[in-house]
Amino acid sequence: MRMADALQARKPRRKSRIRHGEPIPLWLRATGVVVALYLVLPTLFVIPMSWSEATTFVFPPRGFTFRLYENFFTDPRWIDSLGRSILVATLAAALATCVGTAAALGLGRLSGPVVGYLRAILMVPIVTPAIVLATSVYMSFLMWGLVGTLTGYVLAHAAIATPFVVVSVTSALGTFDRRLLRAAASLGASPLRAFATVTLPLISRGVAAGAVLAFVTSFDEVVIALFIRAPDFQTLPVQMYNSVTVEIDPTVAASSSLIVTTVSIVLLVGMAVGFTRRRSEKP
Repeated sequence: MRMADALQARKPRRKSRIRHGEPIPLWLRATGVVVALYLVLPTLFVIPMSWSEATTFVFPPRGFTFRLYENFFTDPRWIDSLGRSILVATLAAALATCVGTAAALGLGRLSGPVVGYLRAILMVPIVTPAIVLATSVYMSFLMWGLVGTLTGYVLAHAAIATPFVVVSVTSALGTFDRRLLRAAASLGASPLRAFATVTLPLISRGVAAGAVLAFVTSFDEVVIALFIRAPDFQTLPVQMYNSVTVEIDPTVAASSSLIVTTVSIVLLVGMAVGFTRRRSEKP
């Protein structure tokens, strides 16, 4: 027994395979701080300007008042444009989520080089310049009579939002075990029931993330909306663009602050829910 212990002690100890993460270089940290400031600083200028008493864009703000917010909620142009943006973004996100999820599932069943080509075609709206898309959409919708209509807005916004859903759902399908579908089929489940009870619950996070990205993409879109707008149908980004370039209306500062605050709250709540869910799933 003692000899065995001695031989065991003489054996060289294997180095641990666990490697701690390398420290982040100082230059990379500095770059991250600069990028974060570049993205956040405009918001830090806009929000204080929404409380200013001035009748034009002035920084630092003069005085403190909620007059611009009162103008936003009492002016029919701003309220109507906000309601149209929410309606268009909701319908476009729903359509893009359905089409993008179906496309991701279909591509997941294919194999070979054709999959890469199809994915590249679906990503065209992301890499194509907005002005080119807007011109193409305007020329097509002009022939079809869709300029200035709700249907035209929804179709155009869904087309540019679908690629984001495809990317999100494809990422979720990367961890999906297809043997579960075989098990469901062996138990007598139809393809539609297997999708509703097996596939969809497991990729629901990817679908939800894609729907949120599609909604934000549609809500924020302004170039295509400028081309296909009508005098009686304008979205909030178009109204904000007009208030800066045509009317010089400082109410745009209030609308921008409301949008930034709302989106930030939604993202923070989503992150908190996701973090809580991950902690509850851990053993």
